[in-house]
Amino acid sequence: MFSKSKKTDRIDPEQREQYEYARGRIKAKKRLMQHFIVFLAGSVFLIILNPVLGIGNDFFIKDWFVWAILIWAFLFLIHIFNVFIMNKFMGKEWEDRQLEKLKRKQEVRIEEMSEKMKDEIQLPEKKTEIHNPLPPDVE
Repeated sequence: MFSKSKKTDRIDPEQREQYEYARGRIKAKKRLMQHFIVFLAGSVFLIILNPVLGIGNDFFIKDWFVWAILIWAFLFLIHIFNVFIMNKFMGKEWEDRQLEKLKRKQEVRIEEMSEKMKDEIQLPEKKTEIHNPLPPDVE
């Protein structure tokens, strides 16, 4: 009943990575749905503002609410594209490939810099005599 041993399930790094990826996908889809709901509510609000209440009739564009909804719909389509289509092309595997590519470039650059430093900086050869840097005592 009051045992001191606690059961702890350890998740290996690969499972942890898959879990984090799944959480990120769920979060992206949740934000997309929130965007859709706000888009619908905002569109209805804009329709009520202009044609029903007559707000903005004196604008230089007669039915400005239509253009506002179309622009917002375009932004929503971009959001859909990013969540569903770009994720397939630029998903976790793409990120891993890019990370490895950048790591290789960095390793090559570090090696080049190391070689350059070896060429530029000539270390003094090891001498067997020990030189006293202080001047000799004058008596």
